[in-house]
Amino acid sequence: MRSTGAFDFVIVGGGVAGLRAAIGLAGVGRVLVLTKAEPAESNTGYAQGGIAAAMGDDDSPALHAADTIRAGDGLCDEEAVGVCVGEGPRYVRELIEWGARFDRDPDGRPALGREAAHSVRRVLHAGDATGREIGRVLWERVRTLAAVKTIDHALVIGVVVDNGRACGVRYVDRGGAAQEVRTGATLLATGGAGQVFRETTNPAVATGDGIALAFQAGARVADLEFVQFHPTALKRAGAPRFLISEALRGEGARLVNSRGEPFMTRYHADGDLAPRDVVARSIVREAAEAGGEVFLTLAHLNATYVRGRFPTIASMLRDIGLDLATDPIPVGPAAHYIMGGVDTDVCGRTSLPALFAAGEVACTGLHGANRLASNSLLEGLVFGARAADAMTEPPRAAPQKEDRVGAGALGLADLKRNNAGQPAPSPQPLQVAAIRDLMWQSVGLFRDRDGLSRAVAALDAAAGAPHAPTAEGARQRNLAVVGRLIAGAALRREESRGGHYRSDYPARDDLHWTVHYVDQHPG
Repeated sequence: MRSTGAFDFVIVGGGVAGLRAAIGLAGVGRVLVLTKAEPAESNTGYAQGGIAAAMGDDDSPALHAADTIRAGDGLCDEEAVGVCVGEGPRYVRELIEWGARFDRDPDGRPALGREAAHSVRRVLHAGDATGREIGRVLWERVRTLAAVKTIDHALVIGVVVDNGRACGVRYVDRGGAAQEVRTGATLLATGGAGQVFRETTNPAVATGDGIALAFQAGARVADLEFVQFHPTALKRAGAPRFLISEALRGEGARLVNSRGEPFMTRYHADGDLAPRDVVARSIVREAAEAGGEVFLTLAHLNATYVRGRFPTIASMLRDIGLDLATDPIPVGPAAHYIMGGVDTDVCGRTSLPALFAAGEVACTGLHGANRLASNSLLEGLVFGARAADAMTEPPRAAPQKEDRVGAGALGLADLKRNNAGQPAPSPQPLQVAAIRDLMWQSVGLFRDRDGLSRAVAALDAAAGAPHAPTAEGARQRNLAVVGRLIAGAALRREESRGGHYRSDYPARDDLHWTVHYVDQHPG
């Protein structure tokens, strides 16, 4: 195995969290950024709606915090919320100073949009391609920093651990050669895990790598039962499941059933701007009850405004023969964001010294059981910057908080029996398509004990099976490990809350379940 060279810090991932951390570290040491595909290919670039920050005259960090906590359905970590919404405006203004081209009102101030569960307009946007614009600004800045080196098409396959601390990573380079880089501190900024599910808005690179890497290295992971299914992904045979931003509903778009009837007020008082988990399940129920598809319509709005405000979505729909401004757009839920991840403190420290995580891969508790719309880009900025500061300090582990409970027997291990009491099957790989289909069918929007138990048993076998030392083998292994962790956590939590819905336990149970469960590899 060859050595990449001497670096003080290594960052795995080139999205908003990883890039903001690289900028923060460039002045204190040599930084290596490893990206899995092309440098700009990450969930950041696919974020359409915007970035939430308390910058309006009628807004405040306290109000933003209240909205975040309400959306989080009783499980938000208030320290993490306070840090994110309190420091967020500073980092957004920093982006503007660096040249971010957010849309402006006639008076020159940033135009603020509104999305579900926000009590005021606080979402800054760059058309409907905000993530791409933020990524552009950060990449342009990173490329000017002599201390930062980037290697793309580098697949990280393991965290190097010596004497109980992280000291680098192993990866496979573009040519298939095994490489190792040793560093003083390692940051996982690998984004989400939407590709664990058959239906997702996430790009192909979002396979949960960081969660799997941290777990296998011995770090704690938390809250993995909480997966956000975005309610409005395009649902048309033969077309990709691309995101139809919540910002459309913020500007007045309506959900209608196959008869053209608005229906969301029958499910929630906030109607089309109800929390995402409510809207997603309501769409599925309405489609079943009305006997047809559900559509998003903007036909009652000004067509010129609609096409100008959402040019990217309008263009994508035009390519498949639909007019965003006049046609009903068929939509349905798809896996979008995972609230759980690698358990960290508010500085990105994990339970493994010198290993850090920031952005969607991390779980600070900011989002609780359900993420407030447009808080994800803000999270990446704030906690990417904070992780960079902490990475320059002597390494130490994040302590386990009092409301984090060890999962015990449901940690991924060589289990002899599954929860149905049956012998676990012999280790055998599941193909990627089979894993994704199983997760969508049994660990999706509607869950129950029988389906989750079957998924856990199958994924135990798949995660424990040998995998080829190739990119596809690593993808298969990571999907199986992360899928198993999600399914096991969902089986364990016998209530419904936020993004986790159990049809056999449909009520929220604060008496028994107002806790965050963590899993940790027993080895």
